[in-house]
Amino acid sequence: MTRFLSSRRLARLVVAAAAMLAGTVPSGLVSAEALSGQAGPKPTVVLVHGAWADSSAWDGVIERLQRAGYVVDAFPTPLQGLVSDSDVLRAYLQGIPGPVVLVGHSYGGAVITNAATGDPNVKALVYVDAFAPAQGQTVAQLESAIPGSCLSGGGDPSNVFDFVPNPTLPAGDVDLYAKVAPDGPYPGFAACFANDMPASEGAILAATQRPLSSGAVDEKSGPPAWATIPSWYALGTEDRVILPAEQLAMAQAIHAHIVDIPASHLAMVSHPAAVTAVIIAAADATS
Repeated sequence: MTRFLSSRRLARLVVAAAAMLAGTVPSGLVSAEALSGQAGPKPTVVLVHGAWADSSAWDGVIERLQRAGYVVDAFPTPLQGLVSDSDVLRAYLQGIPGPVVLVGHSYGGAVITNAATGDPNVKALVYVDAFAPAQGQTVAQLESAIPGSCLSGGGDPSNVFDFVPNPTLPAGDVDLYAKVAPDGPYPGFAACFANDMPASEGAILAATQRPLSSGAVDEKSGPPAWATIPSWYALGTEDRVILPAEQLAMAQAIHAHIVDIPASHLAMVSHPAAVTAVIIAAADATS
């Protein structure tokens, strides 16, 4: 098995999958098996959400993957620290028999990078608007590598986050909640995270967010799974959280198959068919 698909074949797979999943191709003309090119059992797809989100962010992707015949698990990321979150996911993966396609969004990309290292069942990694750290890098370093993120707050985190004590966290850590309303240079949750969605939908996402431990962004990443596992990257070209240029730099550094999606930071919410197509392409190429 070669490490990479040809760009032409990848493009054909993604376009075909997106068309079917969006409902533009009659289902009777293209079966899930024909689309994925898989004659045998499909891998389990494990979806890992990021910070200020929960597993419901994957609902549109889950629906489409299940319709295409995949078993899907949406992992509830603890959001309490990169090392501990990765350890929990690593243990979770041990309970899944057979091959796995592991998908991470945003901070979840850093989690899958660490959790899948050395796991022979994980056949592909899919990053969705996600951090893909090298060993020793932190999420904070990657987020600020290219200036301009809407989470920068003009250098003052209090413009962006509410700091809420949590007695279950290590001493000195607090829960970070992204502010709903604008504050100084911070444009507010909807405009920052969900700039390609109706404001009403952004408001719901803000209200249902889960906080991230403040210490998580400063924990150093370990040996990366992408060094030995083929990777795909769904790059949101309208992302204001992780800027497209930073996403591209990370995707190129890990030698990922890159697919541009004209989406905000929450591509799986606003463009679930396109994100699903990338996941199916990864599953096909590594089966």
